[in-house]
Amino acid sequence: MNTPVIQVSALTKSFHRHGQRGFVAVDNVSFSVPQGQIVAFLGPNGAGKSTTIDMILGLSSPDSGHVKVLGGSPQKATCSGRCQAVLQSGGLLPDFTVRETVQAVASAHGVRGRVKDVIKRWDLDSYARRKVGKCSGGQQQRLRFALAMLSDPQVLILDEPTAGLDVEARRKFWRIMREEADAGRTILFATHYIEEADDFAERVIFISEGKIVADGPIEKIRASVRGATVSAVVPGASAKDLAGLPGVKGISVNGDRITLDTTQPDDIARYLLNHTSAYDLLVSTTSLEDAFIELTNPRDGNEKDAA
Repeated sequence: MNTPVIQVSALTKSFHRHGQRGFVAVDNVSFSVPQGQIVAFLGPNGAGKSTTIDMILGLSSPDSGHVKVLGGSPQKATCSGRCQAVLQSGGLLPDFTVRETVQAVASAHGVRGRVKDVIKRWDLDSYARRKVGKCSGGQQQRLRFALAMLSDPQVLILDEPTAGLDVEARRKFWRIMREEADAGRTILFATHYIEEADDFAERVIFISEGKIVADGPIEKIRASVRGATVSAVVPGASAKDLAGLPGVKGISVNGDRITLDTTQPDDIARYLLNHTSAYDLLVSTTSLEDAFIELTNPRDGNEKDAA
């Protein structure tokens, strides 16, 4: 089995306040990410996303637990340029021009030959001579993307990557990220835009109050929350027989229309169409937003693993 590109093991991180009991921001968090996977890290404000990302990047140390990136320490992976990050703010010198910034970082990584291509790929040409401090928030964010790609990293860690971008810039960003993922890069991104996770991620990790509450493919997370409903007109059908089908959690009958709550909507729909006289069939699935709301509400909460 291949070694995970990112390995997070029992991470815990507290912040202590004057004379008060420490606030636990990350509480015994564990997960791993294999090479080439695209993972969305979702949770409400204050859930522990950014704190976890800081530890994955080696920007802060856990109270307990450990992190490995590309088989070694986070610091080694980031210093070598094999792991790069795009964070929400910081890291730019306001008195440098955009081009000077790209050239300086390229020199540090020994890749000056990539400057022209990176500037073009991230649409920096039109303001390459502008000082960074005079750039808009969206322009600065595109510059951060360009800097992250200079070293040709194997791993990209993105914290709210499209914050400050307009709709068209967001669309282009995700198009490029898809291309990078297709090339084999591993991408872990935290976002508030649930539709971005739904459209782009192969896997979602939900975190709430410092704990992972769900981790798995999007479809399985949807099913693990409330599943789906399959409704059809089935003349003369036996509700008792249908209730015994695999994955059926509940059934209701209104005349000839039967509605089944199920974790296996595709299988149930196929059965109804192939083995009964069903027609006017409707399938309704739980949205990722519904799952987000339910899973991140305060709870006693044990981790729910949808993988």
